[in-house]
Amino acid sequence: MSDHGAFRPARLGLGLAAIGRPAYITSGRARDLGAPDTRTVHELRDRAHELIDVAWDLGVRYLDAARSYGHAEEFIGSWLARHPGRRDELVIGSKWGYAYVGGWRMDASVHERKDHGLDSFETQWPETIQALRTRPDLYLVHSVTPDSPALGDAALLDALRRLAERGVRVGLSTSGPRQADVIRQAARLPDSPFSAVQTTWNLLEPSAAPALAEVHDAGWVVVVKEALANGRLAGDDEPRLTALAAAAGHALDELAIGAALAQPWASIVLSGAVTADQLRRNADARPTPIDAATSSAFAEPPDRYWADRQRRAWT
Repeated sequence: MSDHGAFRPARLGLGLAAIGRPAYITSGRARDLGAPDTRTVHELRDRAHELIDVAWDLGVRYLDAARSYGHAEEFIGSWLARHPGRRDELVIGSKWGYAYVGGWRMDASVHERKDHGLDSFETQWPETIQALRTRPDLYLVHSVTPDSPALGDAALLDALRRLAERGVRVGLSTSGPRQADVIRQAARLPDSPFSAVQTTWNLLEPSAAPALAEVHDAGWVVVVKEALANGRLAGDDEPRLTALAAAAGHALDELAIGAALAQPWASIVLSGAVTADQLRRNADARPTPIDAATSSAFAEPPDRYWADRQRRAWT
C-alpha cells in the first residue's frame, strides 16, 4: 500500500455512495437533499465538498468512492485540488467493476451496470486516477458475489497482483447473503492479490462477522459499509431496536454506528451521511458492544435482508 495516511482501528470514514449521484436507495433523501430537480451536479458537488470539509474538521481521514457512484470520484478530486496539502493525511478507497449509467436521471431504468472482466478493470483504473487526480490507496472489485467471474479469472488476478506490487492495496467489496463465502474464497486463492474488503455489516445483517474476523487476523483492512442499513437504522423503521437503543441511552443511529465501531475486526466504519448534522452525529458515536444473545435476537435471515434491500426504490 502507498504511504498516504494510516489505518487506525475502528475509525470513521466518509462514503460518497449517497451523495455522488441524484438517486440512491437510502431512506429520507427528499428530506435530506430536497426535491429531485435541485440535485444538479453543481449542487451535489458543493454538498460533497462541504461534507468532506466537515469530515476533515472532525478528524475523518478515510474517503470512499466508486466508479459507479456518479461523480463521487470527481467530487473528491476537485476537493483535493482545493486542498493539495491534505492528500498525504488521507486514505482514499475506490472501486471498479460497476459503471454509472443513470445519466443523472432520477427515473433511469438502470443506474449501474456490472462488469468484472479484465477489460473493465483496464478501462476503469485510469478513469479513477483521472477523476480523483491521484492514485487511490485501496482499489476494490465492486460487489463481488458468488456468481462473479472475478475470483476465477487468471488474467484479471494477475493484473491485480501487478497493481498490488505497485503499492496499491487491492481488495473487493461484497454484497448479498453469501458475503462470508466470497470473503473466504478470495482469501484462499493461491497468491491472493487481496488484502482489503468492504462488507455490509449491521445490527440486522451481521452474518459476515466470522469471515471478517478471519481476514482481519490475516492482516486485511476491513471496511464496514451500510452500518445504518440504508437508513433503516437511522429513523423509526425498527421499533424494537429503537427501544433497545433508548434503554441504553442512545439514539438508534448512534447505537448502530457504535456497534460497528465496537467490532474488533473493523478497521474503518463508513458513514454514508449526506448532511453535516448526520456526519457529526455519526462522528459522536462511541464503540458500543452488543452481546451475542442480543445481536442474534435482532438479526434477520440474510436471504430476507438482501431480498428486502433489492426491492428498495432509487429515490
